[in-house]
Amino acid sequence: MNFCKFTNETRNGMEDATANSGQTYLAAVNGTAAGGGYELALACEKILLIDDNSSAVSLPEVPLLGVLPGTGGLTRVTDKRRVRKDRADVFATKSEGVRGKQAVEWKLVDEVIPKRQWDELVAERAAEAAAGSSRPAGATGIALPPLEPVRTDGEIRYRHVTAKLDREQGQVEITVAGPDGNGPGHGRAGARAGCRLLATGDDPRAGRPDPLAAGQRAGAGHLGDPDQGRRRGRAGLRAGHRRARRHRECPGDWLVNEIRHYFKRVLKRLDVTSRSLIALIEPGSCFAGALLELALACDRPYMLDGLLEEDSGDGPAEGEPAQLVLSESNFGAFPMSNGLSRLGSRFYGDDDYLAKLRQETGRRLLAAEALELGLVTDAPDDIDWEDEVRIMLEERASLSPDALTGMEANTGSSARRRWKSRIFSRLTAWQNWIFVRPNASGPEGALRRYGTGRRAEFDRKRV
Repeated sequence: MNFCKFTNETRNGMEDATANSGQTYLAAVNGTAAGGGYELALACEKILLIDDNSSAVSLPEVPLLGVLPGTGGLTRVTDKRRVRKDRADVFATKSEGVRGKQAVEWKLVDEVIPKRQWDELVAERAAEAAAGSSRPAGATGIALPPLEPVRTDGEIRYRHVTAKLDREQGQVEITVAGPDGNGPGHGRAGARAGCRLLATGDDPRAGRPDPLAAGQRAGAGHLGDPDQGRRRGRAGLRAGHRRARRHRECPGDWLVNEIRHYFKRVLKRLDVTSRSLIALIEPGSCFAGALLELALACDRPYMLDGLLEEDSGDGPAEGEPAQLVLSESNFGAFPMSNGLSRLGSRFYGDDDYLAKLRQETGRRLLAAEALELGLVTDAPDDIDWEDEVRIMLEERASLSPDALTGMEANTGSSARRRWKSRIFSRLTAWQNWIFVRPNASGPEGALRRYGTGRRAEFDRKRV
């Protein structure tokens, strides 16, 4: 399942870069592109196929493995390339695939090229795509150095992100800290703001799609830092709001655009992670503007109403209760796979309510107000906070992870599903079930017998 998610996030990233970053991907198929190979081609803007009487495209999972090309294959064939239902049926049950002019006629590829002209025309098509790019000539980017995490048995630490692993409870406590200083410079206020956002969002790219999970069975995540956050929470709220405003003021800056889309892709990985994510919003945490998207990407955000007992009597910065700040960036700057903002998905179909939330932009919202506005799941006070969080996490860990994965995928992308979000709902809701059924993975199943020369034996009953 996680492999399927990794590969889809790569393909979705390619498609997003084509739509928003002036990049064009071409697939030049010289040979057979089958299964995942053809799915990679489907993520490209154009598919070129050599016409040599043998090269073909194929989705052979149904006839060969007894499973589905469901990691984007069938979805992209029917929804993206608009292949007819009956032709898609023939294609997905024909292990040898389709080649030549028929592949063009069926919309499975865009062009077939004679073998003698292959190298020349592929280079020509690539040059045409590059010439049409919206990227500025001679622009200078930012180098992304190796992340170099520090790993111990109980912790994974990046520069701005730390994960403490509790294997016994099946939980990971994730802390996301804002960057120190101004980040790498670039010369313009908007670009500098973008660099600071990049510094906040760079570390999660290593954990795709489960930031910092690194293969561990994480049951829940803790976003927000009760230590780092308490020391710099008030300044962080101001900085987060300024950062979002500067992004809005520089929409045409190519570097800001790239960083915004980069952060958007990181958030999308949180949206579809095969883990339960719980945001704990405590005094001193910085859930403002772009950083508020971290909480909105979680399955449930909980917010402490008031102060924890041990915080009482501290200095003025430590004595502030937890707060949220909405900004314009929460209304579409970082859309989900369904094309909606996270607030738009949370309150799908209620445009009047979204307009009401816009009126709260820039204002600090305390726990009671955030709960009344529907921005958090619950807001216990300091007497109940620890017990409520503990009981909630224990209950979550007691449930079937398979059932939770399917439930979260469907509730998370149910609003105005687009084909990209349907990929993940289909993957988790029924592809996972098909993989573990005896017809696929049983002793006589197709996955077990593939490559042995023995035919699979299927139970013909359907649910």
